[in-house]
Amino acid sequence: MAKGLQTTSDELAALVQESSPGIVRVEGRRRAGATGIVWSADGFIITANHVVRRDSQIGVGLPDGEVVEATLIGRDQTTDVALLKIEATGLTPFTSAAESEMTVGHLVLALGRPGKTVQATLGIVSALGSSWRTGMGGEVDHYLQTDVVMYPGFSGGPLVGANGHLLGMNTSGFGQGVSLAIPSATLARVADSLQSHGKIRRGYLGVSTQRVRLPEDIQAELAQRSGLLIVDVEAESPAAEGGLTLGDTIVGISDRPVRTHDDLLAALSGDVVDQKEMIRILRGGKLEEVAVKIGERG
Repeated sequence: MAKGLQTTSDELAALVQESSPGIVRVEGRRRAGATGIVWSADGFIITANHVVRRDSQIGVGLPDGEVVEATLIGRDQTTDVALLKIEATGLTPFTSAAESEMTVGHLVLALGRPGKTVQATLGIVSALGSSWRTGMGGEVDHYLQTDVVMYPGFSGGPLVGANGHLLGMNTSGFGQGVSLAIPSATLARVADSLQSHGKIRRGYLGVSTQRVRLPEDIQAELAQRSGLLIVDVEAESPAAEGGLTLGDTIVGISDRPVRTHDDLLAALSGDVVDQKEMIRILRGGKLEEVAVKIGERG
């Protein structure tokens, strides 16, 4: 028994050492250091948005102890992800884990480098779930909760599995009293958008809505019970220019049913910006379709 425990202990310590080259310190706020993840060998670094309090004079502490200046490429408050760039080559990024590698009960390590050396805490995956939206509307590919202790400075650091693959980025930015990680699939999507556009592109319609119950005959026809009643249309917005009016009820966008505000946000993703989408509405008791060119949220 003791020999088995010693072997496990040695393997965990070795995993921390093997992961160390992919973990950096981020100096983006006064006094308190945080952690970043080496995202690419040519100098892209991912960290938590909430630990980067300034847009310039950001330092990154490399594994060899050197501190270099970083450029903020972009940030997404809704998923708590920031992308930095440093002038460096030959860095060691993590291999991202597939979603199939995660199961409730699997051992995980949360790693941080708030100082010069790597720190670690051990836990398990305590809950997994489907895609969800943060309180600010950010889309996260799946729910990933652990029981690891989030020590000061661990935000922005990697959550790794027993094979050393990157499961996600640890963050305390959502303040829910649980240890959450932004999964690697979300990190990849957000980092790609930040690198390309400096922000996450989101569609803009220009309406305020209220969820309402649909008439029974419309429920039967659409196989959905609710839609979004338009209670305000912004002047000169895509909705106004496309002919949507106060009192219309949105029930779908381009064959995607819209039952809730989350459905609407999901339909207004970055790939529909500047595209004409067919908005299905209930108007005067009848279903109609209106073509609207989707704008981009500023």
